[in-house]
Amino acid sequence: MADDIETEGSEELDQQAMADEWAAAMEEQETVDDIVDSTASDSGALALDELESEGSPRELGPELDLILDIPVNISMEVGSTAITIRNLLQLNQGSVIELDRLAGEPLDVKVNGTLIAHGEVVVVNEKFGIRMTDVISPSERIKKLR
Repeated sequence: MADDIETEGSEELDQQAMADEWAAAMEEQETVDDIVDSTASDSGALALDELESEGSPRELGPELDLILDIPVNISMEVGSTAITIRNLLQLNQGSVIELDRLAGEPLDVKVNGTLIAHGEVVVVNEKFGIRMTDVISPSERIKKLR
């Protein structure tokens, strides 16, 4: 009985500690977003090619400087669908899967699984690329997380 009470108490402490860590992380993210927003509004826009062309990133502040070299995964999602495992196991070469998007609709551009923009497929030097048609603002992305 006493062990059960101790376990419940430690689980509550763990949950509280995790909630505190999330709150701190969200505050830190808001600070970084404020820096990015103010920098973008000061210069008119914060272009990725401007950052890369200067050899070293512009002085955007020590907080943002720390994260500029962190790798992230960017993916473009054409569409999605849900199928049963039975149907998944029956797929073979030549199978066609119907997606939830119409032809010509913009693709979703995701960074680490988070939607950041919509775009359209282009061909650049015989390779596929994507032209951003609608970029979601950092403040809107934060609102979606809450």
